[in-house]
Amino acid sequence: VERRATEQHYISLELALVNTMTKLTPAYLLYSSLTLLSGSASAFQAASSSFNTHPALSISQRGGATTMAIHSTNEAASSETSSSISISSLSSQEILDQYDTFLLDMWGVMHNGSEPYEGVLEAVKELKRAGKKMIILSNSSKRKENSHKMLKKLGFDIDDFDNIITSGDVSHALLKNNAQTLGCQNWDTLTNLVEQKSTNVFVFGSGDEDESYCTSAGWTLTSIEEANLILARGTFTINDGSTVVHKKDDEMEYWRVMEQSMMVAAEKKLPMLVSNPDKVRPDEGLPPMPGAIGDTYERFIWTTHCAPVGDMTEEKARDYVKRIGKPFQEVFDIALQDSNPSRAIMIGDALETDVTGATNAGVGSLWVVQDGIHAEDVAKMSAEGVISGFNGNDFTYAYGKKVMPNYVTEHFRW
Repeated sequence: VERRATEQHYISLELALVNTMTKLTPAYLLYSSLTLLSGSASAFQAASSSFNTHPALSISQRGGATTMAIHSTNEAASSETSSSISISSLSSQEILDQYDTFLLDMWGVMHNGSEPYEGVLEAVKELKRAGKKMIILSNSSKRKENSHKMLKKLGFDIDDFDNIITSGDVSHALLKNNAQTLGCQNWDTLTNLVEQKSTNVFVFGSGDEDESYCTSAGWTLTSIEEANLILARGTFTINDGSTVVHKKDDEMEYWRVMEQSMMVAAEKKLPMLVSNPDKVRPDEGLPPMPGAIGDTYERFIWTTHCAPVGDMTEEKARDYVKRIGKPFQEVFDIALQDSNPSRAIMIGDALETDVTGATNAGVGSLWVVQDGIHAEDVAKMSAEGVISGFNGNDFTYAYGKKVMPNYVTEHFRW
């Protein structure tokens, strides 16, 4: 009975967040918060079927490739009907002639977490033979050495890539206040904390070297009451330096500690560094990722200090949550420091991170639709339905901007 009451409390919390924050937007758009609090993908899957196809979008199949004719609603785009050009493979001459630098997402484009997708190894080799610069942009919260190991295990030659940039590496540099050595700006909030030697951190972790990650950057794990910063790098553990709460051991305790910690932190307006802005992982059930924690904490900040008790707005609340990775500026600054953005293209599966990031950075985008995070929804409702649903949402990282990929392909293949 007691456990049921506890579970009902978190369901009520979930519904309160939805009703307060969504302003009646489609449930799909709030999936990160729903999944973070409930641990269930059912809300997302149920909501997916409710999308309406945008009347300005049409899609057909030609020669096994997805072809989209799109009347773009992107404010930066032409008001005339334009084509989101379908390519059957990367060997398309238009792609090879127009782009020299290829920014590659990993999970959902190159592999599924356990094995490379069909044709990907060959595609990388062919791009290398074509003299193209390839830079991996991964939202992994781990250091790039971990990506090296994974790529080798999957059969890739890491020497084929000109650079491998992970959110975890860039976040680590920010914690050390030396991100400029990588080619991006430090976060002023962290700079001030480091200079003041206020380097106590409370961690929502992955359970994989969370403490060494922090201590190697000069930070000490501590309680939420003593913390100067929250680090969100995983959704499996909560670590205060003396006690580690594991979600797999006691999920209700995990959610209880998370809620209590966010309430204390929001009251103090503690800053949060999110070292992986992905909200869900393109895996079975679409489990939550640290980006969902960032979204939820942002809403805690806002609702704790908004009118009538304060003047906090949604926009001001964002100042307290720094997200590192796609679609945000830092990783693109690093990737493009020796490249011409007009000759660069981002290849990714996620509209919210890959395509939005490409749009913000002024580079081309190639959206992979039959692998990765949107594959199931594209199969159910079509690619244009997914784009329409995304662009109808003001609660994504696009923050109301309409995005449209330049190119669409089924898979990352040569």
